[in-house]
Amino acid sequence: MIEFENVSKSYWTGKKRKVILDRASFRVELGNSLGILAPNGTGKTTIINMIAGLEKPDEGRITRSCRVSFPLGFMGGVVPRHTARENARFIARLYGLDPDYIEAFSRWLTDIDEYYDMPVGTYSTGMRSRFMLSLMLALEFDFYLIDEGMPASTDVEFNRKAGSILRERLTNATVIVVSHNPGTLEKFCRSAAVLRDGRLHMFDTLEEAKQLYDYSA
Repeated sequence: MIEFENVSKSYWTGKKRKVILDRASFRVELGNSLGILAPNGTGKTTIINMIAGLEKPDEGRITRSCRVSFPLGFMGGVVPRHTARENARFIARLYGLDPDYIEAFSRWLTDIDEYYDMPVGTYSTGMRSRFMLSLMLALEFDFYLIDEGMPASTDVEFNRKAGSILRERLTNATVIVVSHNPGTLEKFCRSAAVLRDGRLHMFDTLEEAKQLYDYSA
């Protein structure tokens, strides 16, 4: 379970204060994947980072009583000057897992041949995305976090393999995805919310959320 209790978050832009969340309270239970609809630039990435624990709220409390992934595409914890092999083994040790297994799984899924033993900082955007997704799928979580704004791989074979593994993971896991596109949420979510003027409006169905989102767009 993930719960937000009266959570507020804002930033000073230099001209005014931009409110991301204003005393938001909601709960996401295991087995009930949630999609959050919001236009670009309204704070989707900030919310997903707060769920992951990468950013702290200004006020309120966030409770996590389960294993929560880092957001898809997040590069924190990965050292650019180290190879994918070195990074995979380091991440495995952070989570108390077998470094040999995590490296072998990541190497197989990423499928970048000799580049796997080169510094991650030399990778293209697509190669970095493949490597980070391989790490996320190598580590089993209760909640998987997906930020549509993160870069994605354009490699068809990789997407096929990763998609198959993700679907398998989701039989026993839950997804929280943020997007400006309702069509993205349809792939993963049964319930949805709409972020509007710092308020998070929760709905039991995606159709209900789309009605408010289309009205406020």
